[in-house]
Amino acid sequence: MPTRCGLVALVGRPNVGKSTLLNHLIGQKVSITSRKPQTTRQRLLGIKTIDRDQIVFVDTPGYHRGYDKAINHYMARTISGVLADVDVIVFVIDRLHFLEEDLALLTEVRKARVPILLVINKIDELPDREAILPFIAALGEDAASFADIVPVSALKEQFTAELERCIVRHLPQNPWYFPEDQLTDKSARYLAAEYVREKITRQMGDELPYEVAVAIEEYQVEGNLHRVGAVIYVEKESQKRMLIGENGSRLKLIGSEARKDMERLFDCKVMLRLWVKVKRGWSDDERALKSLGYD
Repeated sequence: MPTRCGLVALVGRPNVGKSTLLNHLIGQKVSITSRKPQTTRQRLLGIKTIDRDQIVFVDTPGYHRGYDKAINHYMARTISGVLADVDVIVFVIDRLHFLEEDLALLTEVRKARVPILLVINKIDELPDREAILPFIAALGEDAASFADIVPVSALKEQFTAELERCIVRHLPQNPWYFPEDQLTDKSARYLAAEYVREKITRQMGDELPYEVAVAIEEYQVEGNLHRVGAVIYVEKESQKRMLIGENGSRLKLIGSEARKDMERLFDCKVMLRLWVKVKRGWSDDERALKSLGYD
């Protein structure tokens, strides 16, 4: 029997739940999440193999307009590059909100000329699910852009199996791109850095802007022990002090939570050490971005 395999892009505005959806679909946390916009910065593959079918999900940064830093241009280029290569697009929106940015993204997505599935996420937060049908009707001609429309709750894993079946129906016949047991294309070093950045984003809330990057400077495997050394880059001395906290308390908490996630994913003991350094203006410097892996 022939096998099906294809690249499936997850696109949408920031904070609509793309990364949460990816993690629940593949059954493992490979993409970091938080309530803050722009948590996802780079393209990441999440791989799910079911029977003879393999779905290669491509998580993308949130689509946004009106930001002019180099890192925002990098994220916009990432989305455009992904759309040029995929076989199916999963267009995720937040409940019944279809905003101007959603419409602008849909205009870009249509250019790919591949099946587009509309996912209405976070339906568990809707006071009345019967409002979904009038909402779809109100989309008018835009609704015709979608091959399927699937309401889901990624967080509660409601109707995600139905979404998976819809995706599989649109996959082309291809050999698998990855081994059956592979979950992502990213290295352990990359995932370790992302886990640290997630905990920073969650811990700091609105206290620290988005000028935070994490680089792994040490990664050694000694039997069942992984030794990880990570440098956290900020843009100001005041941000460094905030991140470290009184007597290093905040940095210790970030490290403890990130280490636990790493141990769950890597199934081993992890010894994690963190440092904080100031790298002024890195988020608006193309050369600095490349040196930190945004290339």
